[in-house]
Amino acid sequence: MPDAADMRARYRRILRFALRYMVQSWWYELFLPRFGLSAIATRTRARRMQRIARRFHGLAVDLGGLMIKVGQFMSSRLDVLPPEITKELEGLQDEVPPVPFAQIRALAEAELGVSLERAYAAFDPNPVAAASLGQAYRARLAPEDAAQTGLDAVVVKVQRPGIEQIVAVDLAALRKVAGWLDRVRFVSDHVDLPTIVEEFAVTSEEEIDYLHEAQNGERFAEMFAGDARVGLPEVAWERSTRRVLTLQDVTAIKINDRDGLRAAGIDPTEVAERFAAVMFDQLFGNGFFHADPHPGNIFVTPLPDGEWELTFIDFGMMGQVPPTLRRGLRRLLIAVASRDGRGLVDSIRDVGVLLPSAETAELERAMSTLFARFGGMGVSELAEVDERELRRFAIEFGEVVRSLPFQLPENFLLIIRALSLVSGMCSALDPDFNIWDSVEPYAAQLLREERGNVVQGFAQDAVTSVRIAARLPRRIDDLVDRAQEGRLSFETPRLDRRVGAVERAVRRVVSAVVFVGLFIGGLVLRADDVVWGTIIVLASVPPLLHATFAGLAARSRGLD
Repeated sequence: MPDAADMRARYRRILRFALRYMVQSWWYELFLPRFGLSAIATRTRARRMQRIARRFHGLAVDLGGLMIKVGQFMSSRLDVLPPEITKELEGLQDEVPPVPFAQIRALAEAELGVSLERAYAAFDPNPVAAASLGQAYRARLAPEDAAQTGLDAVVVKVQRPGIEQIVAVDLAALRKVAGWLDRVRFVSDHVDLPTIVEEFAVTSEEEIDYLHEAQNGERFAEMFAGDARVGLPEVAWERSTRRVLTLQDVTAIKINDRDGLRAAGIDPTEVAERFAAVMFDQLFGNGFFHADPHPGNIFVTPLPDGEWELTFIDFGMMGQVPPTLRRGLRRLLIAVASRDGRGLVDSIRDVGVLLPSAETAELERAMSTLFARFGGMGVSELAEVDERELRRFAIEFGEVVRSLPFQLPENFLLIIRALSLVSGMCSALDPDFNIWDSVEPYAAQLLREERGNVVQGFAQDAVTSVRIAARLPRRIDDLVDRAQEGRLSFETPRLDRRVGAVERAVRRVVSAVVFVGLFIGGLVLRADDVVWGTIIVLASVPPLLHATFAGLAARSRGLD
């Protein structure tokens, strides 16, 4: 158990590290350019960023605790940090040695209120996993608990002793650093660091509450109840507390074990397809999703009837997508599937990621270039693209993104993290896996579900156009009457002809609007109702003819 002196030393070490590199950045990025020496800063920037990231990597491994989570969190903040840092940190894992079993035993027995020998029929002292926040062990429930729960083999997660104090100290240090950086205008204009730290704090505090994790697991189970594609472990509540969690041992074939899958008669390609579909259902359907679907948290479990299921574990990091954001994400997914760069930028703005003041012309251009050059490519196809071209585009795209006034909310970050892991996992299972092929059918399904709203919107537009068309002639006639009665005075003999020309032009514009509304609405409706869709398309013909030929007829009479 860490003492107060250790915690103070840890706090000061984190602050010293941050202050050192803040001063270094101030020197190179602010001071030297004032004296015309910006070339030095530019020339050394990549090397300095890599050195900072490398030293933070060492600090995180040495301190353990929340610092490793910070590194993993930072590695995915492509909207905030340069690629030199994110690349160096993306491989940061829980590289910490396990806590001696004597300390784990003491904490577990204090939490459970009984000895391990009494709580469990057997308990293996060798951890099956050792992470920065806790460790996992295999065990067997005592006979009375086994009879009550119907479980026998279990996995017991035990927190590292003192992890709550370590997390509290680390968060205090991060809040202090965020406060320092928030006073720098360049930083505060691009990212709200205090808010990011608070979002990170919520996620971290939830991860060390095992009862919260157990509740997440049960909610996940209810979400997929009756779904033969998904399985998950049951919770042994009698042997679970806030710092000890006992779960059914569901260890099976790791999802990335291609040889093991084939040996069990399971096609890795089918696993990739099902895994992508299940994750899309979580992200865009239910809105409650597993935010850490790495290979250690997903098993493929063979079933007695020759079938198999995806078994999820570790529900400490879960994401919640509110309904408004979920609707925005659906529009975003449809834009991605249709390779619509402008639509993608608009949907990102609707989601709230981009600030209203953001100038998006460059981002739209970058998105259009992305879709035009790389859209539809799978990983195997991208591997054939010149690495220099990919790197050049990544640098350019990253600069465009970081120049915009936006940041990713925590839930959005978890979504991107989950999608990145899904794409990587599926590509490892099937080298020819193309995530576009998985996105497009799902986007088509979403479009069908929302088609009623689309048709309704077109119908409303058409009705509005008709109402405008009905009102405008009367208003223009009133204008003409007022002019004829002398209530409007214009010193021109061509007034009647001018007003008539305006009236006819407005009517043609209105006819064009009505045509577009009816024609598109009819095409969309035809997919579900051929008769009414055809009727609406035919109804668009008269306004089209009016918009097209009314002007010609007027000119032939010499009226225009």
